[in-house]
Amino acid sequence: MNDAEFTAAPTSRPVAIILYGIATVVAAIFIYPFLWMVVSSFRTQEAILSAPMRLLPESFDTTAFRSLATIGGTALSSFAWNSLLITVLATAVGVCVMGLGAYALYRNPRLPLFTSVRYGFLLTIMYPNMLLVIPLYFVSYTLGLLGSTLGIVLVMSLVPLVFFIFVQFFRTIPHEMIEAARIDGASEWQILTLIILPIARPVILTAVLIAFLMNWKQWFPIMVLSTSPDTYTLPVALAALNSEYGVDFQATMALATITVVPVVVLFLATQRRVMGSFMAGAVKG
Repeated sequence: MNDAEFTAAPTSRPVAIILYGIATVVAAIFIYPFLWMVVSSFRTQEAILSAPMRLLPESFDTTAFRSLATIGGTALSSFAWNSLLITVLATAVGVCVMGLGAYALYRNPRLPLFTSVRYGFLLTIMYPNMLLVIPLYFVSYTLGLLGSTLGIVLVMSLVPLVFFIFVQFFRTIPHEMIEAARIDGASEWQILTLIILPIARPVILTAVLIAFLMNWKQWFPIMVLSTSPDTYTLPVALAALNSEYGVDFQATMALATITVVPVVVLFLATQRRVMGSFMAGAVKG
């Protein structure tokens, strides 16, 4: 066996080098658009059109960032505040509702219509988001929530992927653990708070991160449900920017940088901890 290991080692090294080379090329392909976006935000319109593939700016021109202080008469800080408020509230509501719904499905899988709820969420994933906005618009209008922050938050909180993340996690919890707690006299609330929540903490963190990233980038539902720029977010302002400035690549890239960089930093800062805690929870389970 030692001879086999000795002969296998030299052949595995070239394979590892090839795999790392392929991974590096793929990573460069995905990273290049982000680098181009950031660099182009500091280049003038003429420089971008004359040398569009350039990754080194001729000079750091911050004119676009200064011009974005107000967009269409609305301060950029207002768009940023709306993005943060709507995303945080929608993430909190969505994770709580989806998590409790998945837990109810785990505890009582044979209740009427629960199977229909699960397939309904599955259909929403397969259905184009653009078409889902139409019935949501009529529902918001009927409830008198059209154009309000509350209506937008309720619509944005519907993240079916989070529901399935919780469903898959709860399936790994043995029912014997719950039955043992009930025999010991624990109530349903005690089972949820003292048993389920501690072991579900890694999954909750992962669901919060995914829901936050998905809600932050949404623009079409907010644009449709909003009746004034008072509820516009940064992605909506980005989508409407060209209609005001024409095709201004520098201003577009500057606003895209302001919109994208914060969530990229958030993802890079939290993904290792979230995935590490998720793996630790899986090992403990």
